Amino acid sequence: MGMSETTHASIPRDRLPALLLLCAATLMTVLDETVVSVALPSIQRDLHIGTANLSWVVNGYLVAFGGLLLFAGRVGDLIGRRRVLLAGLALFTAASVPCGVAPSAGWLVGGRFLQGVGGALAASVALGMVVALFDEAALRTRAIGLYAFTSSIGASSGLFLGGVITDVASWRWVFLVNVPIGIAVVLLGARLLPREPGSGTHRDADASGAVLLVGGLTLLLLAVVDDGLRGLGLAAAVFLAGFVLRQRTAQTPLLPLQVLASRIVAAANIVFALLVAAMFGFQFLVTLYFQRVLGYSPLQAGLGIFPVAAGIAATSLVIFPAVSRR
Repeated sequence: MGMSETTHASIPRDRLPALLLLCAATLMTVLDETVVSVALPSIQRDLHIGTANLSWVVNGYLVAFGGLLLFAGRVGDLIGRRRVLLAGLALFTAASVPCGVAPSAGWLVGGRFLQGVGGALAASVALGMVVALFDEAALRTRAIGLYAFTSSIGASSGLFLGGVITDVASWRWVFLVNVPIGIAVVLLGARLLPREPGSGTHRDADASGAVLLVGGLTLLLLAVVDDGLRGLGLAAAVFLAGFVLRQRTAQTPLLPLQVLASRIVAAANIVFALLVAAMFGFQFLVTLYFQRVLGYSPLQAGLGIFPVAAGIAATSLVIFPAVSRR
């Protein structure tokens, strides 16, 4: 198939609504990873949270989201991806309410963890559903390009939007705005998304592997963030070692370790892990610096970090299509 044919393939109208809805679902979960960053100083002031505990407003979401992606994808294979996607979006939407009305740090972090669970359920199956919609290689390439662009825009624009919402309304609306949008996406998804049968629950979902992974990541972050809890590092190592052992012995492991035997796969995962760590570390520190040291308002902080968002968006528009074709 020629390059020009792949590039100019248009999405059929009968499948476009489902594709746009999957992109919207992914946009919600990705946007929530970054939209809260600029609101952190306001959250800290209103809820009287220490800086170490403040990081858990971000970490609570990311640990659940990242730790449960593999497990959520497996559940989607077993019971059907459409069902898992809608359940994840419903949980994400419902969890936004306790986040938005949180009276304390513990309440907020708990809500963020539940949001992460819902986000993992939705994000783990969305791309697979995009691929399943399109059998034709040219259409699949275009659909994945749109999906990837939506994800990058969500990650980059969240910083700016978080500043706008916090400045115009309140940090609580950073979470509460998800509720009407989430309800609409769930209702439309129930009508537009094709039903997909799962392979059946006779296969093992490896829930114990998921518990070991999420537990290990949580304990590791507690040990890193809080000086008084550094002893948990040993417990984290035990959990993570247990996860590796489980993947070696499980009949249907979440992460078959032989996949990492590929140098390309292993290197790509290491690079991506470092990239994500740098990105969220940058966002957390820079937004605090803008507002607590330079005295910026949330809106000014969002504008201050906007060049980064614009750079990410431009990269996804110009560079990503050329790279993805190769």
